[in-house]
Parts: sequence; structure tokens; C-alpha cells
Amino acid sequence: MNENYKCITTVKGIRDYIGDATVVAFDYETAPDEAYRTEDKAALDAHKAHIVGCSFSVEEGTGIYVPVAHKCGKNIKFSDFLNFLRAFLTSTKIIKVAHNLAFESQVSYALGIVIMPPVYDTMAASQMTLKSSFEFRKLADSGLKKLASTLLDEPLPTFSDVTEGKHFDELCSEDTETVRYGAADSDFSLRFYHLFNGWFDRFMPKHRYIVENIESPTAVYLGIMKYHGAPVDYPLMLERKAEAEKEIARLKNEIAFLIGDIDIGENCSTKAFKDYLFRDLGLPVLKTTASDKEAADDMTMTLLKEWCEVNKPDLAPLFSLVQEYRKWGKIKSTYIDGYIKYINSATGNIHPDFFALSTDTGRMNCRNPNAQNMPRKTNDPIGVRNFIKAPKDHLILSLDFSQIELRVGAFYCRDEIMMDTYRRGGDIHAATTSVIFGVSYEEAQNKHSENYKEQRTLAKNVNFGTFYGLFPRGLQRTLKFKAGIEKTEAECSAIIQNIKAGYKGLTSWQEETKAEAARKWYSETMLGRRRYLAGIRSDNWGVRSFAERCALNTPIQGTAADILKLAVVRILMGLPERPWLKPILQIHDELTFIIPKDKLTEAVLFIKNCMEAKPFPEFDLPLVAEASAGETFGTMEELEDF
Repeated sequence: MNENYKCITTVKGIRDYIGDATVVAFDYETAPDEAYRTEDKAALDAHKAHIVGCSFSVEEGTGIYVPVAHKCGKNIKFSDFLNFLRAFLTSTKIIKVAHNLAFESQVSYALGIVIMPPVYDTMAASQMTLKSSFEFRKLADSGLKKLASTLLDEPLPTFSDVTEGKHFDELCSEDTETVRYGAADSDFSLRFYHLFNGWFDRFMPKHRYIVENIESPTAVYLGIMKYHGAPVDYPLMLERKAEAEKEIARLKNEIAFLIGDIDIGENCSTKAFKDYLFRDLGLPVLKTTASDKEAADDMTMTLLKEWCEVNKPDLAPLFSLVQEYRKWGKIKSTYIDGYIKYINSATGNIHPDFFALSTDTGRMNCRNPNAQNMPRKTNDPIGVRNFIKAPKDHLILSLDFSQIELRVGAFYCRDEIMMDTYRRGGDIHAATTSVIFGVSYEEAQNKHSENYKEQRTLAKNVNFGTFYGLFPRGLQRTLKFKAGIEKTEAECSAIIQNIKAGYKGLTSWQEETKAEAARKWYSETMLGRRRYLAGIRSDNWGVRSFAERCALNTPIQGTAADILKLAVVRILMGLPERPWLKPILQIHDELTFIIPKDKLTEAVLFIKNCMEAKPFPEFDLPLVAEASAGETFGTMEELEDF
């Protein structure tokens, strides 16, 4: 054991070690509660586990391990330790450093503690540093033990090496290996704090700011969100599962009636089905995969249906059935079985894993299950969103940034028409409709106009697509498959030209942004979150054009992501005074909570203030967060009084 690693069992001993340090690394060791001792990974679930010990480090190469609940050896008095821990984690004068701060946040929150900034997550810092000339470290590259080996050349023993199949609380608290293993995690977290900050200060100072002020507090929030999870209506899920299975069986029988005994599998994408389409029936190959094989995705089915309607009308119904079969299969596998699989046996909720740094632009994503891809009400035949249901006397409350990417885009390109529209509280989609179709702004807003729906759908797709350098063919495809609107490539080209002519600041910003990215090899957000673009100078048009679209996408989508995370940090700061406010989900530009019904007004006003606050001094357009509430996620209604 490192002779500078000590076992401490008194609060006085902890304070003597920490002294007046303003940067303190800490780490928890956990073990399952008695009811979950045989359950895999229960030690990582704050609803099924407890703290066994906690380590601290204030100087590289040193650390203390504080045993809390070992079954063998001496432990600190828990009530004394909890009082110290609460004061430590809520201090605004100490930078609390941890590797994977979201986990420490969950465990702390289970004890009634909301960790307060300043905080520093060395796992987030790892993902904001470069692994190679054009590549940031991924989450898979950022485990503590992997970093210790690759960056410090000091391999650390694994958990299984130390425990040999036991739970951590079954190890003797004062044994050399127990203390060494526990204290090392804090020691190495502190080493990475200094190592990464030195790298940031030398190469990317703005990334240090982002880690310290955005990503690390966001990690605390994500831990709290993970802890709460989303409450689900399990009986309704079982009811809908039976309905889905019945519908799938019906559709499968109808398909079999048309094609015979062909194995279509669960998704109509088997080799046997493709052979039937392209060999037996001799249908044209209208789309291929990346490996130049016949495609069988949804777009292919739509294209084949359209071809058959002209050339073989008797086959067209087959593709309608296939698309329905696929839709119901996805509903069952993804949204029913997929959610049921992750219902927590201790809470009855689903507790998705949210990741703050797993996308190139800084947007959060989600898995186990992916609760960000729930179908919208308009394409949800069984009401998947109603699976998320508030407890009795509570509501689900969501606040969604209104058109945040378009607002950020208007801020960047400085187009006076766009900026004026937002400053007046206007409707950018109506403004774009007016530009594209040459109608008045008032007519573009008239919902009773004969062409209102089609023109507005076009405007929405053009607004989002044109900012990111959409080509006519791409717009044509988007309109066809997302909006059901048929336009020729020439018509799409004219639409794009109209929008660029109407918003004169847009084209110049796009050209300047692409040129700057080509000079620097990267694009970045307003706060300096960087994305390298290795293909930006490629001679291959396809590679270069993709990189150019990324160059346009990153400042807009990435800055929008930064703005959302800044709002999250403000909300985090207000949680200790609002223990009734429970974050449960984050979906794109939307934050979702469980609240008591009698706290609705207070919650909306607090969250709106956090979201609509000026994100950084340069941002000179208003942000708008729209609130909705309801007893289920699928029955929420917009709150127009706020």
C-alpha cells in the first residue's frame, strides 16, 4: 500500500487531513442492501445500495479512506460522518472533485444531499481533451483505471481483483488492500484534475471553463434525474402489449396471405424477404446500403410502394402492410418490452442513463432505455407517452425551449428580419412562409388559409434545413418522408434560393463559417466547445460537404445545448430549497419534472426564470420556455397563462 494512504475513522481525523484545502477529491465505495445482495450491479443503484466507505485526497500521492459500513473492522460513526459529508458537499468554498460525478450525486441525493458547485468531474474533463489530433476522448476511453494506465502509466487493480467475488462491505475496513483501493480512486481523481487543467490551460482554456461551469454541475443534475427516474403505469403497459401482439399477428397473417410462407422475421428485413422482392418478383433496387446491398428500410418500402402503384398496382398494398407491421413491431420491442425491461424493482420507475458528452455537439443523449425517442402524439397509436404517469396528487411538468436552434441561428447570422421577428415575439415560421411564398405575414399566420398546413410544414423544414446547408435533393427527401409533401428538385432549389434571398444575413454567415472552419480545422460554439472536422479540406466532395454541414450545425446546435445546460445548472442551484421539485427526463430542448399539484405556479415561474435568463453577455435575443403539464406525459396541455 502507498504509505501515504491512511484509514481514518473520526471526523476530526478527516478534518485534520483536509485542513484548509480548497480542492478536495472524493469517491464512494458502495455495496448492495441485504435485499439485493444477489442482484447483478445492485451496488451501482442508489435505491438498492449504501455507502460502505468514502475516500478523500487533497495532495497527489496521498489519501484517506473512511470506512462507513464494513462488516469487518472499525467504522466511523455514521451520524457524525453524514453531518460532515453534508457540510462538505454543500460548501461553496471547496471544489469537490470526483470521477463520474453523476454517480456520487445519486448516492449523495439518496442521503438527502444536493451537491453544490463548485464541482469538477474528471470523467467529463477527459472527454473534453484530445485523444489524437482530431479526436476527443470518448466515454469508453475515460474510465479511471484506463486513464491511470494510459496517461500515468500506473495500472490499478480492478474491483474484482480486490474483492475476489465479495461485496466491498465484506472486506475488512483496515486491511491494506481495502484502504489502498479506496484511497487510490480519490488520489488519482485529484491527479487527473491537475493533469487535465494543465492541458486545458495550455491548449483549450475555454474547455476548462465549460468543464468547471457547465459539464460538472450538469453531471450532478443528471445524477439526481437518474435517481428519480420516470414513474410508469405498468398495468397500462401490459394492456398495450397485448393489443400490439394482436395487431402484429393480424398484419403478419395478411402479409402471409399475399406472399405465402416467406420468413419475414420481426422487421420484414430478412434475406428471404429481400430475395422474394428482388429475385422472385423482380422489383427494381431503388436504394442500396453502404455495402452496396439491396436496402429494405422504411424509405425503400415507400419507394417500392410508389413504383408498384404505377407499374404493379396489385403489389402496392403489400408495402403498406409491411410499414404497418414494422411500426407495430417497433412499438412493442422499443416502447413496451423495451421499457418494461428497465423497470426498477425497488422503485417501479424507469431510470434511464443520460450522457452529457456522447455527441459531437454537446447535446445530451440517453439509453437503457432511450427515453428521448418516444413517438409524438400524432404518430402514437397506443399512447406510449401515457406510460409515464405522475403519482397521485402530482403532475408531470415540462418546459420546452421554443425554437431555440433557430434563435441561436438568427443570433449568429445577424439577419435583421430574423432578429426582429424574435424580438417582437413573432412567428419565425410565418415569417419564412411569407418569404418563400410571397404572401403577407398575416396571411402566413392564418390557420384557416387553404394552404396553411402545407406552407407551414415547408417553412419549418426549410428553416431547420437551410441553416445547416441543406441541398435541394435533401430538402426534397425531407419533405417527402417527414411531411408527406411532394416537390420536384427544381422546386426545392427555388425554395432554398427564396429563403436565402429573403434572409440576406444567412448566406454570408454560412460562407464565412465554412471558410473559418477550413482554416482552423474545427468549428465551435459561442462558449468555445470545439468540434474537429478532419474532412473539411478533403478533395472528396461528399466528405467535404458533410464536414461543411457539421461546421454550420455545431455552432447552432452546440450553443443551444450549452444554453440548455446553463439552465440546468441554475435549476440545480435552486433544488435544495425546493425538495419537492423532481427532475425526471431531458428530451432535446425540454426539461421534465414531477411536482405536487399545488406547486405548479411556483415551479413554472422558477424553471422559466432559469431557462429564459440571458445565457451569456453577447446573446441579444429573447429565449422563451413554454410550459405544459398533465397527469401523464401524453396528456400534458400547454399552460398559456405563464
